[in-house]
Amino acid sequence: MSTEPPERGTHDPEARDPEARGLPLVVVLLVLTVVSGLIDAVSYLGLHHVFTANMTGNVVVLGFAAAGAPGFSVSHTAASLGCFLAGAVIGGRVARWLGGGSRRTWARVTLAAEAVLVGAASVVAFAAPDATGTTYAIIALTALAMGLRNATVRKLGVPDLTTTVLTMTLTGIASDSRLAGGKGTHSPRRVAAVVAMLAGALLGAWLVLDHGLGVPLLISAVAVGVLAVTTSGREHWR
Repeated sequence: MSTEPPERGTHDPEARDPEARGLPLVVVLLVLTVVSGLIDAVSYLGLHHVFTANMTGNVVVLGFAAAGAPGFSVSHTAASLGCFLAGAVIGGRVARWLGGGSRRTWARVTLAAEAVLVGAASVVAFAAPDATGTTYAIIALTALAMGLRNATVRKLGVPDLTTTVLTMTLTGIASDSRLAGGKGTHSPRRVAAVVAMLAGALLGAWLVLDHGLGVPLLISAVAVGVLAVTTSGREHWR
């Protein structure tokens, strides 16, 4: 009797559906939510109170800066908004280029681009931590990466996992809960997204305060790089 393992065939789910190879998008997007917490810790705590992932907060910060509130910068915040929008435009173009084909390939390409941009920001932070242009360079690179990612996540359309904002997620937890007369069917995913963001912000704040900007950016780049070679094109495991 042969002891050779059977060849992958039509009964293997991955052979039938190459899109299912790799981590499901739900897991990938939760890890990206952790990364968002890291990135916003870097930008808000280390780059003069500007957000590069959370644009809702950034618009509010721009209002603070325009009013002359101390500790905020119109130029830094405007740079973040502009680069984020540029990244979103690029993400929209990539979606039109790759979105009609393999979602696995599409997600991997955009994640690879994000990893490169955040990795470049890490290099800048390590190489020239005190240089005049370092703040603007890190803002530009991370905001561009976040715009690209947000456009992609929006087009992928996985419910309840935007990776960068939680207002509607928290609203959904409360308004769809059994306490509000709902079924609470999506609560585990929504709660996981809140926990992921909190964990990323907590870790990011500790790293920024104790180790500077380069380390959390490097961790973010490595995490996204791993996702770029392991993500599938499916929301759930098959």
